Amino acid sequence: MPDYLTPLFIFAFVATFTPGPNNTMLMTSGVHAGFVRSIPHMLGVAIGFSVMLMLVGLGLTGMFSSLPWLHQTLNVLCIAYMCYLAYRIATSRASIDQAGYQPMSFFSAAMFQWVNPKGWTMALSAISLYNPSASWYGLGWITAAFFIATLPTVSVWVLAGRQIRHLLKSPRHQACFNYGMALALLISIAPMML
Repeated sequence: MPDYLTPLFIFAFVATFTPGPNNTMLMTSGVHAGFVRSIPHMLGVAIGFSVMLMLVGLGLTGMFSSLPWLHQTLNVLCIAYMCYLAYRIATSRASIDQAGYQPMSFFSAAMFQWVNPKGWTMALSAISLYNPSASWYGLGWITAAFFIATLPTVSVWVLAGRQIRHLLKSPRHQACFNYGMALALLISIAPMML
């Protein structure tokens, strides 16, 4: 086992637990769909981010260094998609008492990791901090740490949303929650826009 395993797990837990696009959408899913219906979304985040992390560690960072326009294009696409998601959350009017809300699917959540600016920041930071030698061994530990840390942290966000659900009795309360989550999503990408 590597010497840096404890700091790596702490880093992974804190990075995946702090607010960001995934956690904002997971809380929204918890409010509107509950825990069980949000499981595919949670698994899509955990597995999708792990795959992205592995691929970043295998060389995507080098590709971005040699093709800076590709990184800039990805930034623009990320910002546009996040704004679209914020709009969808803000204008969502599905009743929290109905089964009409469709949480993000496993595939959509997994693919979302590729446009998640916080995910890119976490992946690039973890690879540069904990695998400077670019070894397979180090990359394996980083990927495992993030996968293990992600499962409980995403569950907490969905459960928090499920608990908030009981406070959202009126359409006005629900609209305020949706606007708040949309604003939180936009704030989470503000550093990328500046």
